[in-house]
Parts: sequence; structure tokens; C-alpha cells
Amino acid sequence: MKLPRSRSAWIQWGLLALLVVAVAIGLMRALNKRATQQTQARQAAESLQKTPVYTLGASDLIAVRTLALTQTVPVSGSLKALQTAAIKAKVAGELQGLSKREGDPVQAGEVVGHIDSTEAQARVRQAEQQAAQAQAQVAIAKRAQDNNQALVTQGFISATALDTSVANLAAAEATHRAALAALDIARKGLQDTTLRSPLSGQVSVRGAQNGERVAVDARVLEVVDLSAFELEAAIAPGEAVPVAVGQKAELVVEGIAEPVKAVVSRINPNVQAGSRSVLVYLKVPAQAGMRQGLFARGQIAVGTVQVPAVPLAAVRNDKPQPYLQVVRDGQVVHVTLPPGATGLSDREPMREANGLAEGTQVLGALAGGMRDGTPVRLPSEQAANAAN
Repeated sequence: MKLPRSRSAWIQWGLLALLVVAVAIGLMRALNKRATQQTQARQAAESLQKTPVYTLGASDLIAVRTLALTQTVPVSGSLKALQTAAIKAKVAGELQGLSKREGDPVQAGEVVGHIDSTEAQARVRQAEQQAAQAQAQVAIAKRAQDNNQALVTQGFISATALDTSVANLAAAEATHRAALAALDIARKGLQDTTLRSPLSGQVSVRGAQNGERVAVDARVLEVVDLSAFELEAAIAPGEAVPVAVGQKAELVVEGIAEPVKAVVSRINPNVQAGSRSVLVYLKVPAQAGMRQGLFARGQIAVGTVQVPAVPLAAVRNDKPQPYLQVVRDGQVVHVTLPPGATGLSDREPMREANGLAEGTQVLGALAGGMRDGTPVRLPSEQAANAAN
């Protein structure tokens, strides 16, 4: 059965209309999606161009304060004992009786060892015999001179013979004195075979062993007195100008928890040829656990200055000149610092903030770096906004 022609045409026109409507709806949806994407892109671009406002915390800000800064000169070096001694062999021979080792205590004048004294004792006995022989010759010459004196008085001999006897007596006496001097030298050589410590302290080095034959001036022991120390520090000539004897210093010694007080005791009048530095010597009192050779570093206090200052850590150096990040009118402003004084305040390194009024808000080291002109919100403003 076939539909009427008119009815078939209506169905075709209806399908065509539905197709047009569907196409129109799809087109409208695509246009709306594109418009939404464009709006979102525009909003994203605007948000990227807009600089965010950073809210600062109380720990991010530091106020410029007028402080008395202790100006210092840095020093460093190794500790040295004020008194050290090397016990050397004064005569050559076999080493005997050496019992001290590294770390053992010794007292001033204590016998620490011996050099074999067989030869020295023999030389003493030889010198004693020679001195006795010379003394006997003096006695013989004396009697001859006395006899000749009597004979000259009686006229039995001439005066020339008397003069000869006088000369013989003088020569015998001179020989006797030389023999006594040789005896003193021999006895001194015998004494030198005994090794004694010249000071009280501890043995730091043992350079020889028992039974070893040592030469003259061979180091046998080294002794260190740990009752007082000294720090030798090399500083630049410019920094050495304000340093003076009697100035106080504070040192940090490796292995010792608490800072150690020290005093400038001496200043070398010469500049070192190689380094062009000045040697400054600081007297350091002994502390428990302190040893020779420990590294120490610290500061010599050379004066004070009253200036507006900020912590040295707040000064930034990522530009050709150092600068501070100052908060002004709700934004960060980079302020270049001219040359100024540095020093310590309660052991914290500080820097003079030239040109900044007291109370000026500055970003501290914890805040990090911010670009010049970055908008910020202070903690007080944040609290006010929260209250409203």
C-alpha cells in the first residue's frame, strides 16, 4: 500500500526541519563553548598579569633600631702553650733510664733519664789527677822560690836565679789553675749525662729509646706546660690599626662548648714579608680539655659606635651593591646601602642602616628575596581585615 504523495512530502520536509534544528543546536553549543573558553583564557591572562599581594608574618619583618655596635676584628689560629721545652742530649752516648712517654706528667728539675756516664766519670778522674799533679808542682816551685830567697839574702846566689824561681812558681800556679778549669769542665760533662726537665708539664713527644746512642743536641723528650696558652693570629694591616695591647677578645675553641675570654698581650712590630699581615698574640687562659694545636676563631673588640642598624643577615648581595628590602606604602622597595659600620649586638652580627629612620620595617632573612615593587600586606592590616 502506498502513501499519498502529499503525505510523503510532509514527512520529508519534517525530517529536513529536524536536521536543520539539530545542526543549529550543535552550532550554538560550539559557539557557547568557544565563548566560555575565550572568557576563561582572558581571565587567566588577567590573573597572570595581576601581581599577587603577599601577606607578611611577624617573623618576616625587622625594625631598624639605634644600637651600640661593638666593632670587632676577626682572628683565627691554633693555640700554643706559653711554655714548651725540648730536653736534648748535651753529650753523646747511650740513653738509659728513660721511662717517660707521651702524656706522662713531669716536674721541673725531675730526672727523666741518663746518658751512659762511664767516659764522663773517667774524664773527671783524669782531670782530678792532673789537678793534683799541678798542685804538687806548685808546692815544689814554692819551696824552691823560698830557698832561693834565703840564698839571695845570704849572697850565695844572684838575683837572676831568684827571678827564675819566681817565674817557675808562677808557671806552676798557672798550670794548676788550668788543671782546675779542666776538672770543672769534666765535672760539668758528668752532670750533663743526667737529663732533667726544665719545667713542669706533660710529655708531648718522645724522640729516642733506651739503649739508643744519641748525638749531641738530639731531642729526647718535649714537654708542654698546659697552664697557659697563646693564640697567634695574622690579620690584615688595615684591620690591625685599631688593635691595641689590653683589648679583650672572645674565642670559640673547637671541642669547648663555652666561649673563651682572651686578651691581646703582644703585637709584632713587623709586617710579614710573604703575606703582608700583622701577627697579633692573644693570651688565653687554660680551660678543661684545652690542648696545644686546637683551632680557635673569634673577635677582638676594638670599639663601639651608636648607629641605626639591622641584622647583617637581612642585607642582600645579589646586586652590584648591597641593599635592604624596605616596606613602604604597601610594597617592597629595594634601598641601596652605602658603606657603613659593622659590629656585634648581643653576639649577633649587625650592619649600619645608613639613611633609614628608626622603626623602618625591613624584610628579614626568613622572608627571602622579593622583586622591587611587590605589593605586600602587613600583619596589622591582615588582623584589621579579619576583624571587619
